[in-house]
Amino acid sequence: MTTLVRHITFDCHDAYGLGTFWAGVLGGSIAESDLPGDDEVLVSTPEGPTLLFVRVPDDKTAKNRVHFDLQPQERSRDEEVERVLKLGAALVADHRRPDGRGWVTLADIEGNEFCVERSTAERAATEG
Repeated sequence: MTTLVRHITFDCHDAYGLGTFWAGVLGGSIAESDLPGDDEVLVSTPEGPTLLFVRVPDDKTAKNRVHFDLQPQERSRDEEVERVLKLGAALVADHRRPDGRGWVTLADIEGNEFCVERSTAERAATEG
């Protein structure tokens, strides 16, 4: 028998707001039954996991121990970074190198860190 990861769950202050942010980043959708102010919001993504956002009273106090590494499919790393910044992300650290390698660490609208890596095409161009 195997075990399935049913959801990746985020504790947050604004479940609908954070769910909307990640739906925008990942091209996903919020469940039709979820509304602003709900305690839980479920986001389905076309190619990946289901994300569950749950309202909690606690503040985020430390660096994430687990985070997403995003690899854009139709855009370059730099185009994806700019797009996600426009959605409300904040720049945490820029690890891009002059040779095109590297990644960018961002934070979502509640401070959860994630990274944007190079696309498959960019990897092939620098490694081939």
